[in-house]
Amino acid sequence: MSGFRDLLAAQDGRAYRIRGQLGVETDWLDRWKTLSHGERKRAQIATALWVEPELLAVDEPTNHLDQEARSLVGSALRSFRGIGLLVSHDRELLDDLCNRCVFVSEAVVALRSGGYTVAREAILAEDRALREARDASRRTERRLRRELVVRREQQRKADRGRSKRGLSNKDHDAKEKIDQARVADSGAGKRLRQLEGRISQAKAAQNVGPLLRRSALGIEISSERSQRNELFRLPAGALRLGEERRLVYGELSMRPADRVALVGPNGSGKSTLVRRIVSCLDLGPGRLVYMPQEIDARASARILDEARALSGERLGRTMAWVSRLGSDPGRLLGSGLPSPGELRKLLLALHMARTPQLIVLDEPTNHLDLPSIECIEEALREARCALLLVSHDERFLDRLTTIRWSIERNDGSSYRLASHRAGPVDRDIG
Repeated sequence: MSGFRDLLAAQDGRAYRIRGQLGVETDWLDRWKTLSHGERKRAQIATALWVEPELLAVDEPTNHLDQEARSLVGSALRSFRGIGLLVSHDRELLDDLCNRCVFVSEAVVALRSGGYTVAREAILAEDRALREARDASRRTERRLRRELVVRREQQRKADRGRSKRGLSNKDHDAKEKIDQARVADSGAGKRLRQLEGRISQAKAAQNVGPLLRRSALGIEISSERSQRNELFRLPAGALRLGEERRLVYGELSMRPADRVALVGPNGSGKSTLVRRIVSCLDLGPGRLVYMPQEIDARASARILDEARALSGERLGRTMAWVSRLGSDPGRLLGSGLPSPGELRKLLLALHMARTPQLIVLDEPTNHLDLPSIECIEEALREARCALLLVSHDERFLDRLTTIRWSIERNDGSSYRLASHRAGPVDRDIG
């Protein structure tokens, strides 16, 4: 805390600039216990910039942050002129700040130039080229082996035709003809050896080095579209968010094909509103998938016990989902308490064994690695059911949603759901 205290006490221009960049207020140290996760993260980054390190290593700086806080953090980190090491699943931040990316997997550790999008495409293009080269070598080997079988059979027939067995010792003319044929065909063995050498070369060429495990990833959601006209209709109302704050909203509804993004600043009541919506749903067993933003230790243990109690086809299908999201099913089931990321994968796997008509996910990309996020993103794109997604990940929302419910500050003590946008059309629902 001493570094942060020094930053707050400093009166020079650089201290003012850093505090201003990150929205750090001078009383934060006195009320540290009441600060939000985002405010503490901004304080930590401000302190790190204040001490002017040669190397700044930052782990998930935008996790749990709303768009305003993400923008402040991104701008501050962009101003750093030293060597930066960034660990993040925030694709926009990686594209904005990084000029090189390291990709780490079980088989590959690779460094490529560019932000995440450019570097990832380079990695995938290289992987495709290696796979194509390997497959071409396999085809060549199979063709040469077929040719070798044919030539060997031809050689055996020719050998039988040139055999002296059964000839009389006095049949000198026949024996001489066979000797001449053997001399004329003396190169056949050499050609067979050359063919065997080409086969060995084709086999060696298949060793193209480590490949990405992308072929083992990928999931599919067996969802369906509801036959109802509406999934729900929530009358206008207000939700208390504490002693003084509240969220005011107009009438809300979703149709069977709607894909809704619910966005707003931290503490504006997004999760509270989602819980209110989920509580009023009546879709029937297995028709709703709901994943809350945070799962406490007791709920985590219950989810793990539920998975361990599975058997037969249900267990296999669930663990296949976990595996195809990049986690080891055996290690997960044998753990005392899963990591937040692995728990999310397990919860999704348990839910997706059903046939949902509505999927409600509250900050689904938190705690997940990028390959898992992209797998889930692709699966949700192909899903036939309705989606209600709460997230600060704009790229995730842009790919998956067409309607936006936006919560904005109304005054000092309340928020309101200000707009319900479907494409270019805005209408006030507050």
